Amino acid sequence: MRFDIITLFPEFFASPLSSGLMAKALARGIAEVVLTNPRDFSTDKHQRVDDEPYGGGVGMVMKPEPLFAAVESLPSLPRREVIYVTPQGQPLTQQHLWHWSQERDQLVILCGHYEGVDERVVEHLVTQEISIGDFVLTCGEIPALVILNGVLRLLPGTVGKAASLHQDSFEDGLLDYPHYTRPAEFRGWTVPPVLLSGHHGRIAAWRRAQQIERTRQRRPDLYEKWISHEQNKRMPLD
Repeated sequence: MRFDIITLFPEFFASPLSSGLMAKALARGIAEVVLTNPRDFSTDKHQRVDDEPYGGGVGMVMKPEPLFAAVESLPSLPRREVIYVTPQGQPLTQQHLWHWSQERDQLVILCGHYEGVDERVVEHLVTQEISIGDFVLTCGEIPALVILNGVLRLLPGTVGKAASLHQDSFEDGLLDYPHYTRPAEFRGWTVPPVLLSGHHGRIAAWRRAQQIERTRQRRPDLYEKWISHEQNKRMPLD
């Protein structure tokens, strides 16, 4: 899979791409990451990529010409998505990550700055706007890295035990269950006895109950969606 990151700060990605599972996945050829700086496509002698907004207002807006030129300079694979990371986008979910990992060959991610990008970029170049939460950051590189990491770990060969991917939080609409490891007792705090029982059926039931209760307490919004989904599954078909 190919990832194209359109960024004013390519150096931002140096450490993450050379560390951990992402570095191993890139070394194995599971994915390719290409960093493109829109300043290289500026026609201004000072390589400006932003300008004042029409109608007035604070801040600067990223110009359309360098962004269009940067994206149009890239090879276009058949199943390509052009993503603009912005607080105004759809909330990022695990379903987005799975969809892109399975249905796309190329993700082009635009990293915004200042007050954002010229709306013509959104209307005529971008195919999907994505937000990682209801907050504002100083740059689009951070959410771009979130998407890159989230998709890359789902690609075959990145994670050693692929089955573990389907046990993560959000995979079935619920949060993950609690995890414990050795020692069985630490500072007087003990591991739940059921996990030491060796009874796989009871362990599975305990974990499922923990998922449901944890989701109900911590994410009532997800819990309500899960309840609705479970009820719909039980409804008889006409």
